[in-house]
Amino acid sequence: MQALLDELAQRTAQTQLGGGQKKIDDQHQKGKLTARERIAYLTDPEKPFVEIGLFTGDGMYAEHGGCPSGGVVVGIGYVSGRQCVIVANDATVKAGAWFPITAKKNLRAQEIAMENRLPIIYLVDSAGVYLPLQNEVFADKDHFGRTFRNNAHLSAMGIFQVAAIMGSCVAGGAYLPIMSDESLIVEGTGSIFLAGPYLVKASIGEDVDAETLGGATTQTDISGVVDNKYPDDQSCLDAIKRMFDKLGHHESAGFDRVEPAAPAKKPEEIYQILPLDRVKPYDMQEIVDRLVDNSAFDAYKPGYGQSLLCGYARIEGWAVGIVANQRKVVKAKGRTGQPGEMQMGGVIYGDAADKAARFIMNCNQKRIPLVFLQDVSGFMVGSRAEQGGIIKDGAKMVSAMANSVVPKFTVVVGNSYGAGNYAMCGKAYDPRLMLAWPTAQMAVMSGASAAKTLLQIQVAAQKAKGQPMTSEEEQAQLTKITDQYNAQLSPYYAAARLWVDAVIDPLQTRQTISEGIAAANQAPITKPFSVGVIQT
Repeated sequence: MQALLDELAQRTAQTQLGGGQKKIDDQHQKGKLTARERIAYLTDPEKPFVEIGLFTGDGMYAEHGGCPSGGVVVGIGYVSGRQCVIVANDATVKAGAWFPITAKKNLRAQEIAMENRLPIIYLVDSAGVYLPLQNEVFADKDHFGRTFRNNAHLSAMGIFQVAAIMGSCVAGGAYLPIMSDESLIVEGTGSIFLAGPYLVKASIGEDVDAETLGGATTQTDISGVVDNKYPDDQSCLDAIKRMFDKLGHHESAGFDRVEPAAPAKKPEEIYQILPLDRVKPYDMQEIVDRLVDNSAFDAYKPGYGQSLLCGYARIEGWAVGIVANQRKVVKAKGRTGQPGEMQMGGVIYGDAADKAARFIMNCNQKRIPLVFLQDVSGFMVGSRAEQGGIIKDGAKMVSAMANSVVPKFTVVVGNSYGAGNYAMCGKAYDPRLMLAWPTAQMAVMSGASAAKTLLQIQVAAQKAKGQPMTSEEEQAQLTKITDQYNAQLSPYYAAARLWVDAVIDPLQTRQTISEGIAAANQAPITKPFSVGVIQT
């Protein structure tokens, strides 16, 4: 576990350097702060900042020099005491150009603002679309253009948006700050235009410099495109602080909160409780006890459907309903005259799915946010499970969870495989935040199961051709498949593609979920809860 935590710290420090120290020095020589320095200056120092997508792009685009953090820093923080979303282009990474994953990350930031009705701040410093990959950035529904559609929708929803043009802002990207409710620009370093000097020369033959074309004076005093100009980064950011100091307040969702209390059991003991061997059993209740206030957990139907823990607790004072995979082997109580079934840890059985569906519906009835703790291998398989209606029970759970109107938060503690990922509120089911511990693994199935399945297919194919594999060839092929598959199980592989919002130390879980609920509390629930047709 310590090795995994050390790796997380090392990866974090390296990624936060963006394009590297030389690029950071170049920013400073131009009189500019870096994206992270701007956020640090802007946000309240005594309040938490929850970064979203730190490892976005990790290991991707190697042939283009990489794209650390997707070339943009995103997070939920506080400005003048007001919780908000911040999006800051990192000009140390390809001049802040938009890669395909950059677009996905920006859309995720806007999605968080919409879901939680959080004001959003854009700190713009970008060269626009990364042209070598324009075909993957430009044209589709969830590409670059969706950003401006979201600008319009956010404004129509009454969600405040402010943009500071602190560097380049060109082409289609110029619409982002100007479609915001207010826009600011830094003199000398900020510029905004639909076409830069080179493109203007190529298109219409006009020779014009960048400052005359779209500098601060041009776009504030002459065109009126931008609302105000400031001499440097700090004064521009100070203006945003003053804006947020005067924002009005909206109705809250009314989620219950009392004075926070620390867990009675030491949270750092999680490190010893959680086995690194993915097949070893452990008691998930011991993990829950170290995440909730006073280690107090009111279990729901504790003797029934024991492969899932369901119950009520508080996290940093917020009332929550918890659905967690039990990883120890349990024995279900049998009907009269019948022996009870031994149930494997991390597997969802029919009785557990039935219990969870009812519990999720109760949390919606009570307006209590849901927290899912995933360490799941999938649903039970085999003739006994099928004859017992496992698909029907699983469908019931998925339906209740998918139609929930209370905010949902998901933490991948260990395994997150197949339909278990779905039922336990995977990314496809709109958790407000989806987090992973360094011990997390995400895939359709485990590496061992997938490799053996794929090997059987290859062996059968070779045999059908009259070219059966030797045992040595089978072993070599199994090793190759396993290695390839295991590389994709990493939480960093998932984080690079924004399948999870963050990879966090387990000790950060309470604060991160608390900040997520605080954000969700700013968005009143307006949609009635309806599960549709439940499979009975």
